[in-house]
Amino acid sequence: MRSPSHFTSLMWRGPATNVHFVLPADVDDPDSPSGGNVYDVRVGAGLNRLTVAGDWPRPNDVAALEQALAGIPDGDVVLLDGLVSCGVPEVVVPHARRLKLAVLVHLPLADETGLDPATAAVLNDKEQQVLRAASAVIATSPTAARNIKSRHGLDHVHVVVPGTDPAPEATGTDGVHHLLCVASITPRKGHDLLVRALRKIDRDWRLTCAGPHRPFLGTLPKDDRVSFPGPLTGEALTSAYANADLFVLASRNETYGMVVTEALAHGLPVIASAVPDALGDGGLLLPPGDENAWEAALTRWFQDQEFRAELRAKSIRRRATLSTWDESTEDLRRVLASLRP
Repeated sequence: MRSPSHFTSLMWRGPATNVHFVLPADVDDPDSPSGGNVYDVRVGAGLNRLTVAGDWPRPNDVAALEQALAGIPDGDVVLLDGLVSCGVPEVVVPHARRLKLAVLVHLPLADETGLDPATAAVLNDKEQQVLRAASAVIATSPTAARNIKSRHGLDHVHVVVPGTDPAPEATGTDGVHHLLCVASITPRKGHDLLVRALRKIDRDWRLTCAGPHRPFLGTLPKDDRVSFPGPLTGEALTSAYANADLFVLASRNETYGMVVTEALAHGLPVIASAVPDALGDGGLLLPPGDENAWEAALTRWFQDQEFRAELRAKSIRRRATLSTWDESTEDLRRVLASLRP
């Protein structure tokens, strides 16, 4: 889960009414890149912003959010990032009576790894109150939409998948031994599982784990072959993809997995878990949390040239079918337009 401390309100003027986008203000923070932040920036590009402090999804003070929503005229459409809305139904739900609310769910609050059962249950209940009050719910993948519908008993869930940008094909190193993972260093992303699996394999591999450092970093198995350069953006991130031979993501839970489509846009072979919609038929999908499956798959990668060629071919085919950000933005705005009177 992202760990923002603010939200931003963006305004998009349509032909009939205003549409406001409420989202975390750390969306532009280079030290906290995430798929959810990138998604919000791309679909909300060019819109005016208003930032307000808050510790989402469980803020100590909700007055700022209450004030922001109260300032929106009756009848306007409001798109809320689930991180700033799903944990505070006492603020959001009353406004559903006068505003057309749409909630964008990047990850159900209760699905964050490491929550105790009682906390997860409370967050799930709060989220359900918000989503049932909303006029529309937007999920970022078909799998996530099915989960949200089943979990909360909803029938007004729409799918708007993330887009990708065209990217040069990765050149790699020797075609085998340099692995890349792009993800925040959190328990949900499975770095611990990935490193343990790799350490069982007697090969001269190298793993680069690019992403924001969290306290969880200190709990990972130590190995000199694993590097943690921190969050990478722009040319540094493009270079990381270009110099990789294999992209790996051992997530225990994802709603989409944008870094997978970024890797596929570079033509990188991919082995991943919990990302069926992003990966499609573009690589090898493993069961979440299965260390033995990861050890077997990576061993095969290092030993089997035909397997490596097969994964590269799958990636290149999937690369040609990836959605664009223009398509994503149009899909989102079509949903929002349907809420106007």
